[in-house]
Amino acid sequence: MKTLNDFNFSGKKAIIRVDFNVPLDENFKVTDATRIEAAKPTIDKILKDGGSVILMSHLGRPKGVEAKYSLQHIVAKTSEVLGVPVKFASDCIGEIAENAAAALQNGEVLLLENLRFYAEEEKGDLDFAQKLAKLGDIYVNDAFGTAHRAHASTTIIAQFFTEHKCFGMLLAKEIESLNKVLNNSEKPVTAVLGGSKVSSKITVIENVLDKIDHMIIGGGMTFTFIKALGGKIGNSICEDDKMALALEILEKAKAKNVQIHLPVDVLAADAFSNEANTQIVDVNNIPDGWQGLDVGPKSLEALKSVIKDSKTILWNGPLGVFELEKFAEGTITLGNFIAEATKNGAFSLVGGGDSVAAVKQFGLEPKMSYVSTGGGAMLEMLEGKTLPGIAAIER
Repeated sequence: MKTLNDFNFSGKKAIIRVDFNVPLDENFKVTDATRIEAAKPTIDKILKDGGSVILMSHLGRPKGVEAKYSLQHIVAKTSEVLGVPVKFASDCIGEIAENAAAALQNGEVLLLENLRFYAEEEKGDLDFAQKLAKLGDIYVNDAFGTAHRAHASTTIIAQFFTEHKCFGMLLAKEIESLNKVLNNSEKPVTAVLGGSKVSSKITVIENVLDKIDHMIIGGGMTFTFIKALGGKIGNSICEDDKMALALEILEKAKAKNVQIHLPVDVLAADAFSNEANTQIVDVNNIPDGWQGLDVGPKSLEALKSVIKDSKTILWNGPLGVFELEKFAEGTITLGNFIAEATKNGAFSLVGGGDSVAAVKQFGLEPKMSYVSTGGGAMLEMLEGKTLPGIAAIER
């Protein structure tokens, strides 16, 4: 795996694909700079070597050139995070970009305008990729969040840098962390899979079964399994057409000696609301008109020792509707169990939009070994797919 450490960037212009698709408020101020901060170590190393940096990214889903999606809005925040003034080019290809790149001195940083102002970016257009490639000497991909897309700036551009391409520190860490869980894990390995639908996790489940010892199933997809096993689930969410598949997964797990842990009790509510009436009920016997929205105390007690004894933990998906305060307890408690196991030497990897949102919301992020920055990209890696953005560097 070619990383930044394989290069000395002295006197070189590094063109870096970053993921600066950050949230902005109504005044176009950055409200969460996590993604900019995540790219800082890569940028720092290149500047420290005596090189210069050209940053390219997308922002939002613009239809052509739209001022509200201009990367001009994030220049001030990027300068603040990096601690160096950031220059801005009002285009990402052509004369404006080429002149700005040519004028760039060692130690300087240039941010290009939104790549997605051109439809060619998402189409993976070769000519567009070549125009981007002209701007730098070494191509660095540090955008895990877009590594699963074969876009011009994430994949196609790499072919114009036969030897001079590598992974940035963030992307290298993502690959390393996922490899640690999937291929070099210390046992016992536990996967916590939550979220609302079995259908969105099928390929993940099938791919990880050979690599784990325990699988904890939580969230809305619990009820597809419980109903398939003959339980009464009231008005809980359920994918009836996936019940046969749920039973098949249980059979496969048994054949591979993987212990599946389903909740035994749930916090049920008579409405999907913080104001709902609630009761703790047996997971197999949820009354009509009620729905399970979080795991119950007995379930959490049973999970405590499983997590405590794990040496490698993958957490993908919450155990309940944590966005509603009344139903966040299960996810918070599980997070605390994983934090405790991590403190005692386990390796914990959190990935997938909802789990990442949960660990951030409840202040658990610093207590995990690694929190992934790419939702879709991480899911595809967990499914065993080769990501085009990663393959392009490895070629």
